[in-house]
Amino acid sequence: MCGIVGYIGHREAYPIILNGLKRLEYRGYDSAGIALFDGEDIKLSKTKGKVNDLETKIESEISTNGTLGIGHTRWATHGIPNDVNSHPHYSNSGNLVIIHNGIIENYESLKKELIKRGYSFTSDTDTEILINLIEDVKLKENVKLGKAVQIALNQVVGAYAVAVFDKDKPNEIVVAKLGSPLAIGIGDNEFFIASDATPFLEYTKNAIYLEDEEMAIIRRHKDVEIRKIKDDSLVNPYVQELQMNLEQIEKGGYDHFMLKEIFEQPSAIKDTYRGRLLSKEAIIKMAGVEDNMKRFLNAERIIFVACGTSWHAGLVAEYIFEDLVRIPVEVEYASEFRYRNPVIKENDVVIAISQSGETADTLAAIKLAKSKGAFVFGVCNVVGSSIARESDAGAYTHAGPEIGVASTKAFTTQITLLTLIALRLARAKGTISSSNYRLHLLELEMIPEKVKAALKSDNLIKKIADIYKDVPNFLYLGRGYNFPVALEGALKLKEISYIHAEGYPAAEMKHGPIALIDENMPIVVIATKKGHYDKIVSNIQEIKSRKGRIIAIVTEGDTTVKELADHVIEVPETLELLTPLLTTIPLQLLSYHIAVMLEKNVDQPRNLAKSVTVE
Repeated sequence: MCGIVGYIGHREAYPIILNGLKRLEYRGYDSAGIALFDGEDIKLSKTKGKVNDLETKIESEISTNGTLGIGHTRWATHGIPNDVNSHPHYSNSGNLVIIHNGIIENYESLKKELIKRGYSFTSDTDTEILINLIEDVKLKENVKLGKAVQIALNQVVGAYAVAVFDKDKPNEIVVAKLGSPLAIGIGDNEFFIASDATPFLEYTKNAIYLEDEEMAIIRRHKDVEIRKIKDDSLVNPYVQELQMNLEQIEKGGYDHFMLKEIFEQPSAIKDTYRGRLLSKEAIIKMAGVEDNMKRFLNAERIIFVACGTSWHAGLVAEYIFEDLVRIPVEVEYASEFRYRNPVIKENDVVIAISQSGETADTLAAIKLAKSKGAFVFGVCNVVGSSIARESDAGAYTHAGPEIGVASTKAFTTQITLLTLIALRLARAKGTISSSNYRLHLLELEMIPEKVKAALKSDNLIKKIADIYKDVPNFLYLGRGYNFPVALEGALKLKEISYIHAEGYPAAEMKHGPIALIDENMPIVVIATKKGHYDKIVSNIQEIKSRKGRIIAIVTEGDTTVKELADHVIEVPETLELLTPLLTTIPLQLLSYHIAVMLEKNVDQPRNLAKSVTVE
C-alpha cells in the first residue's frame, strides 16, 4: 500500500525523492517522511498528513543537502497515522534507517525478544521492530548491512518491500522484496528505488523489478548486486526498458487524475485492442491465448479471481464467456478464494484480474491455483508486475498509468480485453457463427467513438449531481450484463463521495431493497434497450408507484423510460454484451461530480490506496 522512494548518485537526492513521493501518493497519504545523508549525519523529517505537509515542515526543520536518501508515503497498517508512526524509522543506535511497505505478521514475538535484549520502541509500527532486528543481527553476528538484512528477513513472517541504509556506510542502500513491489531505476552512475517506475521516468528508462525473496545491494559506481534472501545465491538481473512516459502520469490540464482517466477511456480502449483486433480480416491476435489454446478449449470451467473493480469486470466477463464460449464460469473474490479450500482441478483455467498486477490477495489466489495444477492467465495493466510474472500466460490492457484511486479506465479496458479473449475462444470452439463474430468485431472497434459520445453528457450529469449531492443513500439497479455495472457505479460513489450506495439486480428489488424506496431515495437504473428491457421498465414503474426518484441510463432515442424517469442520460446503441463499456461512463461522471461538489479528495479518498499490496 505505501509508497517508497530512494536515490543514490551524483544529484541532490531531496528534490528527486520529494517529487517521487508526490507521484506515489496514490499508494498512501496519511503520513510521509524523508531521510537524507548529508555526508556526516542522517537528517530526518516526517509528519502526519500529505506530502505537501512534509514539504512545508522540511523547509523549517532540516537541511536538504545530500546525494543519498529515502522517502515514504504511508497507508497505515500497524499504528495510527501520526508523526511518530510515520516512516522512515531509526534503529535504537540511530545508525540505521528504514522505509517499509508491507506487514510483518510475527512482529509481536520479535518485539518481545528485542525488548529482552535491551531494545526500546517509540512507535506502534512493525517497521521499527524490523530495523532494530536488523541492527541486532548486524551487531551480534558482526556482519555487513546486506548480510544483516538477509539474516533478519529470514526470521520475518509477512510481506515487505524495504530500503535500508547505514550512516557508517554512506555509499550503499540495501533493498529487499516479498509480496510488495519494488523497482530499481538504473541511471548513469546513479540508482533510483521506488514502488513503481513513475518517480524516476525523467531520469532513466531502464529498470530492474525485484522478484519475491530477492534483495539488492546498491552501491555508488558499481553494478547492482542481487541475491536470493533464502540461500544467498547470486541472481543475474534482468533490465527492462520502460514503456510509459511523463505525459501519461501528469494531469494534462484536468482538475483531477480521475477526470482525466475517465476522458482517456476512448484512447485506452483503442490501445487495448490495437494490434489485436483486425476487424477487416475478422482476426483476433493474442499470443497468450493462441499459445495456450488447448488449455482454454479443454477447460472444464473458467474461474475469475479478482478484487474490487476488477471483480466487477470479472462478473461482466462471466456473462460474456458463458454466452459466447459456453464454458461454465465462476467469479471469486480473491480474498475469499485463497482462504477457502476451493475445489480446483487441473483442467480449470483461472483468470486473475488486477489493474496494478500487485494485489496481494489475487497473487495468493494465483499461487494456490497453480499449486493445484490449474492454468493461470493474468490480466493486468502494469508491465513487469508480480501477477504478470507469476501467471503461466497473460495479456496486458495497455491502459496507461491509472493514478486516481477509484478505477475507471481499468474497468473498461479489462472488459475490452476479456471480450477479445471470449470472442477468440468462441470462434475457435465454433460457438459463434462467422457473421455474428464479424458483427461483434465491428461493434467492438466502434466502441471508442461511442464512449466519446457518452462523455458528451458530462454537463447534464453535473446538473443531476448538484440535485442529489446531499442525499445520504443511493440505490443502483441493472439486469444481465449491466447488473455488474450497477455494482461498479455504487462502488464509485461510495469510494470518493462517502455516500452509502448499493447495487442490486433489478429483479431482486422486490426481495428487500424496495422497502427503502420513498421520495427521498434516488435510484439509478440502467435501462438500455437490450436484453430484458420490458422487465426493467416494469421495475421502473414499481419504483415510481412508491415515489422513488429515478436517474435512468437509456439507449439514445428511448421514449418509454423517458416518460417515467426524473432524469435520463443517453448512451449510444450497441450490442448487448458491449453495453457495460458505455453505461459505466455516466456512473463514473456522476460519482466524480458529486464528490467534487462535496469537496472530497477525489484522487485520494480517505482510508483507500490504489494498490492493495497487504492483507
